[in-house]
Amino acid sequence: MKRYFIMAALTLFGTGLYAQNKKDRIQLVIKDAEHKINVLVDGKPFTDYFFPSDSILKKPVLFPILTSKGTTITRGYPFATRAGERVDHPHHVGMWLNYESVNGFDFWNNSTAIKDRSKYGTIKHTGIVQTNGGYGKATLKVTADWIDTDGKGKTLLKEKTTYVFHANGDQRIIDRITTLTALNEKVVFNDVKDGMFAIRVARELEHPSDKPDVFVDANGIQTKVDKLDNTGITGKYHTSENIDGEAAWSTRARWANLGGKIKNEDISICIIDHPKNVNYPTYWHARGYGLFAANPLGEKVFTNGKKELNYTLEPNQSVTFRYRTVITSGKTSDAQFNKLADEFAKSE
Repeated sequence: MKRYFIMAALTLFGTGLYAQNKKDRIQLVIKDAEHKINVLVDGKPFTDYFFPSDSILKKPVLFPILTSKGTTITRGYPFATRAGERVDHPHHVGMWLNYESVNGFDFWNNSTAIKDRSKYGTIKHTGIVQTNGGYGKATLKVTADWIDTDGKGKTLLKEKTTYVFHANGDQRIIDRITTLTALNEKVVFNDVKDGMFAIRVARELEHPSDKPDVFVDANGIQTKVDKLDNTGITGKYHTSENIDGEAAWSTRARWANLGGKIKNEDISICIIDHPKNVNYPTYWHARGYGLFAANPLGEKVFTNGKKELNYTLEPNQSVTFRYRTVITSGKTSDAQFNKLADEFAKSE
């Protein structure tokens, strides 16, 4: 009887029933019918791994992404439009990894807004390998194929991606580790501007701007405005090399942070590069209008033609890209980001 009690207690503890007072419990909930996996922290939304058919979205993404206080930091357009958002670049959805030119096929700009997609590539989700929830940390492993001719041609790359989700009080962390493997032919990532790991942020986290643009209203109607209303627009980039604002674009750094406010909540989004990545430290394709990207492969445009990479995989060769994104509700510091970068650098 004593042995049975001990075994029962261990079973209850393993399912979390013996740990009801613990916080930051991360659950991964597969929703097959909705083509997503919910990532929940203490039962509240953190993000979704979103993989609808390629007739809807041309790549799997994390969308939306929320802070510990439940504030959405990603732009909603075109799937969950909110009033006051820009309606540019419909391929900028949530958080993703792809590239503008892979053997001449554009995986970055592909969306349903493109009419002739014969020179565009599609990334197709192919499987869920592993889902492990836990307290403070959870792991999701998935696979995908990079297919040319809008997903109707041949597979150029096999993708294996591991997401590691962390929760610790007011901080959320997403580590993405993606291995791309060429198949039976050489694959060239032509040196271009648009790539590689990116997030499109909410309007409030953009940099203030007085340029005209097109926005959507509360009824979903697109309206051209001659001058932007910068009320509540508070974003500002800051890098590990002490470069601030839109001057961060094209510079290199081990991390870049986008800080700002949504209503009364201080929010920062810090993307951290990994020393094992190609061309470390990365170039930052960080735009004031809300595109925040790390592109290690676009040397030519970022150096005004002084360098050129054209990164190449031979048949059956692989490359791995590793990125950490730290989402904090509250004040942050360079020392904190440097510590997190040091910790990330020690990971595989």
